[in-house]
Amino acid sequence: MEQMSIFKDDDKSKLNSIIYNEDVFKGLSKIDKQSMKLVITSPPYNLGKSYEKKIGLSSYLDWQKEVIKELCRVLKKNGSLCWQVGNFVDKGEVYPLDIYFYPIFKELGLKLRNRIIWHFNHGLHASKRLSGRYETLLWFTKNDSYTFNLDDIRVPSKYPGKRHFKGKKKGLPSGNPLGKNPSDFWELIREEFNSGIIDIPNVKANHPEKTSHPCQFPIELIERCVLAFTNQEDWILDPFAGVGTTALAALKNRRHSICIEKDKDYCNEAKLRIKDLKAGVLKTRKIGTKIHQPKLTDKITQIPKEWF
Repeated sequence: MEQMSIFKDDDKSKLNSIIYNEDVFKGLSKIDKQSMKLVITSPPYNLGKSYEKKIGLSSYLDWQKEVIKELCRVLKKNGSLCWQVGNFVDKGEVYPLDIYFYPIFKELGLKLRNRIIWHFNHGLHASKRLSGRYETLLWFTKNDSYTFNLDDIRVPSKYPGKRHFKGKKKGLPSGNPLGKNPSDFWELIREEFNSGIIDIPNVKANHPEKTSHPCQFPIELIERCVLAFTNQEDWILDPFAGVGTTALAALKNRRHSICIEKDKDYCNEAKLRIKDLKAGVLKTRKIGTKIHQPKLTDKITQIPKEWF
């Protein structure tokens, strides 16, 4: 199988972005034990997309368990694993994948630190149930010693001038001058400043990062995890890499990465995106950018009288 190494250099000042164009198990077999500081991915949801074959839920989970075992092997003792999933839908019935995956991670000894809800306002419209507008990111660690750079992902405090009103600290600022913890609810909203909720839209047709991949991740979503759970020069792994979003988030923040993707077209697209980032011409959405709000027209639709 083809291996694409991009910007790989013996000079330690250079960053490594390695892409394995092959089956996930073959790719993982090439990675050393306890070498990755962060494993982050969104596995196939078993929905029958172009890049996957839909199978029974039990068989799907058995396959994923074997993948997760390998991920635990390559993850450092102080490393983190982020598993982003939505729902598996079969004959109109919804199966929340995070609930099914949790026992697998627990059985393998991982500890859940956060169940992060990523909410977005755009997606497919359901006709026989409410439209799905959120997915779940499970953050696990191997043990109680792990990297968590809270200061790197803080959002501005709602009341930055608030002070202690009594005690030894009376009159002194009561909040962290760097901002507040953004919480475990990441939502698509207008202003991060007023809410403290992380603002990340999903990648649809008019998103500047859109590629040919039907379920593409925004770089910003991965970037938050990269900043929080790793340090510069750490290694990051994405076993279902798609068009290389994890590699881009790693490079932007001076981390090394290994991506595994069986689809050659997606690998080639990832390679082009990385080269564009290196050249400074890749279109991305900057962290904290306000969400575009369409302008309202002056036209008012009359409400039918029979509604009253």
